[in-house]
Amino acid sequence: MLYSLYQAWTDTMTPFRRTGRAALAMRDRSHTLQVISETWPVLRSMYALIDVTANARITHHRPPFDIGTVTVGNREVAVREEVVMGLPFGDLLHFAKDDVETPQPKMLVVAPLSGHFATLLRSTVQQLSADHDVYITDWTNARDVPLEDGAFGFDDYIDYIIAFLEHLGPRSHLFAVCQPCVPALAAVAIMAEDRNPAQPRTMTLMGGPIDTRIAPTAVNRLAMGKPISWFEEKLISRVPWRYPGGGRRVYPGFLQLTAFMAMNPDRHASQHRLLYQLLADGSDSEAWKIRDFYEEYFAVLDLTAEFYLETVDRVFQRALLARGLLEYRGRLVKPAAIHRTALLTVEGERDDICAVGQTSIAHELCSSLRPHLKRHHLQPGVGHYGLFAGSKWEKQIYPQVRNLVLAMS
Repeated sequence: MLYSLYQAWTDTMTPFRRTGRAALAMRDRSHTLQVISETWPVLRSMYALIDVTANARITHHRPPFDIGTVTVGNREVAVREEVVMGLPFGDLLHFAKDDVETPQPKMLVVAPLSGHFATLLRSTVQQLSADHDVYITDWTNARDVPLEDGAFGFDDYIDYIIAFLEHLGPRSHLFAVCQPCVPALAAVAIMAEDRNPAQPRTMTLMGGPIDTRIAPTAVNRLAMGKPISWFEEKLISRVPWRYPGGGRRVYPGFLQLTAFMAMNPDRHASQHRLLYQLLADGSDSEAWKIRDFYEEYFAVLDLTAEFYLETVDRVFQRALLARGLLEYRGRLVKPAAIHRTALLTVEGERDDICAVGQTSIAHELCSSLRPHLKRHHLQPGVGHYGLFAGSKWEKQIYPQVRNLVLAMS
């Protein structure tokens, strides 16, 4: 019912947004309208309002990565995207570079499956690609996966990570951001116990909820505040039949986006007011930075109901991995089985999603690792997103990742 109401609202608003975008397109094609709008502040303000209203919309299609080139050494090298392994709920996407003289270490980036597409890590991938041969888990919007492709739960997520690492082969590296830190650590533990030759040489875990009992954040308290039956009853909907995944039970991406925005409503409101003012003042280049961010932020994907509910239960409510109780297909997950994979944990001082201590607990769980295979980096002055995007990521955090990979390659 909830998804149907959302879809009805979206359908109702679509003609108004199309009309607004048509008005903006007419202005852009008409030299006369452009001159008048630049001369008359009232008209410029009107177009600014139309722009903000028409473009502030939720979409359900993955934006492009648009990584055309990266700097390798002192040269610009072309990058092309290729799907090297396609599975129903996600592809293994390779950012291939042909003009590289020395082979680079392979890096699997495990992107969050928490309501946004993997393109949220665009700047992360671009930075990593300077020194690594980068692959990423490109998760599929669950509403686009037909029912005949079956379910996708927490254990399936671990299966995908193992399958992707096996495709990369021995001596690869793993890099997980936020939510996937738990299944990524579980996957490496399973591979270590099985003596899988494809177990990675390094594992970087960034801002992940490995033990949500430590300094609980608003996200943790929300997950703990209701029984799992409440989440299933109130937040799970069926995909409308117009989509390929019609009838599939999902946690809708628009609900996750609403939850994220509710954490900082004043900031998002002020950013849209600033966007309007910049457009009204003719400061288009500054306005486009905000608009580009929100075009990415408002692109959402649905999660399968089973994956969402199992994650809330196993990771956020019961913290099973941290308590030594997490099972994978009937097997107990044993991080102590990891002997060869060097571990780097990264936390942000101001992270209000995964607090300091929730990720670094991984060092205690990986008790068989020798001291020289363990590193931790606490980044001052950054929140959650500053861990993998922005100047501090590029200048202070990324060197930690690069140096560990270099040491273990």
